[in-house]
Amino acid sequence: MRKSGILFHISSLPNDYGIGTMGKEAYEFVDYLEECGQSLWQILPLSPTSYGDSPYQSFSIYAGNPYFISLEVLEDEGLLKKEEYADIKWRENERYIDYGTIYDNIYVVLKKAYLRFIDNADMKSSLERFSADNPWVEEYALFMALKTVHDGRPWNEWEEPLRMRETAALRAAREQYADEIDFQKFMQYKFLEQWERLKAYANKKGIKIIGDIPIYCAYDSCDVWCEPRLFELDENRVPVVVAGFPPDCFSADGQLWGNPIYNWEHMKSENYNWWTERIAYAKKLYDIVRIDHFIGFERYYAIPYGDTTARNGEWRQGPSFGLFNEIIKRTGKGNIIAEDLGIVTPAVRRLLKKTGYPGMKVLQFAFDPTGESEYMPQNYSSSNCAVYTSTHDSDTALGWVEHNKRRDNKFCREYLNVRKNADIPYALIRMAWQSTADIAMTTIQELCGYGSEARINIPSTIGNNWRWRAVKTDFSKENADMLRRLTEICNRKEK
Repeated sequence: MRKSGILFHISSLPNDYGIGTMGKEAYEFVDYLEECGQSLWQILPLSPTSYGDSPYQSFSIYAGNPYFISLEVLEDEGLLKKEEYADIKWRENERYIDYGTIYDNIYVVLKKAYLRFIDNADMKSSLERFSADNPWVEEYALFMALKTVHDGRPWNEWEEPLRMRETAALRAAREQYADEIDFQKFMQYKFLEQWERLKAYANKKGIKIIGDIPIYCAYDSCDVWCEPRLFELDENRVPVVVAGFPPDCFSADGQLWGNPIYNWEHMKSENYNWWTERIAYAKKLYDIVRIDHFIGFERYYAIPYGDTTARNGEWRQGPSFGLFNEIIKRTGKGNIIAEDLGIVTPAVRRLLKKTGYPGMKVLQFAFDPTGESEYMPQNYSSSNCAVYTSTHDSDTALGWVEHNKRRDNKFCREYLNVRKNADIPYALIRMAWQSTADIAMTTIQELCGYGSEARINIPSTIGNNWRWRAVKTDFSKENADMLRRLTEICNRKEK
């Protein structure tokens, strides 16, 4: 069935508390999606962020970001008082997230809610049930408690008994830091409780959530600390190789991501249980799962640990369909989108076809004057794909236009049949909606016609990414009416 929707992360929702949450503004955005006639809401990973504030560098593949817990909801539950959070200056600019301010304040506020929660016997027993139903939370809570008492230092800098997970050291830590461990569990309990309510509300409105899972784990993560056998680490649990991307016309040194690489042979010997459990959980958390960097499952780029650039890396064979065969057998075939952007080889195309997953088309990559680009709608070989006007890693449509060469914009205007560059963002939305792709996606930035100031991320850079936020006036009735009518005309409206 033809569907369409908006890519808009939780963090970018407007409110007075520095970062978007699962509070009333999230429900209002669901209502706005309904007003726009949309049936899909795509978000970025919900996990807690670590280095560079990126949701693709997280402390856990399972945990949720405590920043997204609505303090107003906790107040409604009697766990907070208004003055305990409303009097804090959470931001300087309503358009941008100040992660430092949030980090300095959010846990102090949430700890107050936790102390009231844990003082209630019924609430405390509900936390115990939550832990029993979510086995991953025990190790995650211990990991985060240890990070807290080590002033946030990564696990590889802890004392050796904890770094190497010696049984006696872990047992002693669980006893010594029991209260901090329960605080970490509390935050995950409240996160998941609020998320499930929000998702149920969206689903009741006929809106499905597209979630996102990164291909790699951060080195400083509970996942690597707990299961080092699944990664290419040496006897001291130091990475042997790390992930990245080779030099190309955009970067002479390539991209050095730094994530440890999976020990695929060991994962295969365990029937890829780690991955199938991960996908199964993601399918419970979301209605549709977008798998990041899908091409890395066919072949991946491995860079010697310690190198300062990606120049000396090498391509290696990935698990390919062996992995996805297990995923399909144990979790079902549908409800996955493959982010197949990058160097798409014939082998990647064969893998995508074999899985049956829809791949991605980004219209900013389409405007080759020869008309031969595979991202041009007339060249889609199948409707089994998802087309985007832009993504979190690309510039906004207007920003892209502003940085294009004049001849490229001339061709773009000719193709889209518009006269002005400012008309291109809406024309791209129309182009996506009119395409044969089963799924068409745009962004709030595109609907509002914003430029590069509203960009979410510039890959391989650190400092000003993941910060942009919408304000309430961005959700205009005029844009909603326009998108609803376009959706009806293009037969993307839910029947």
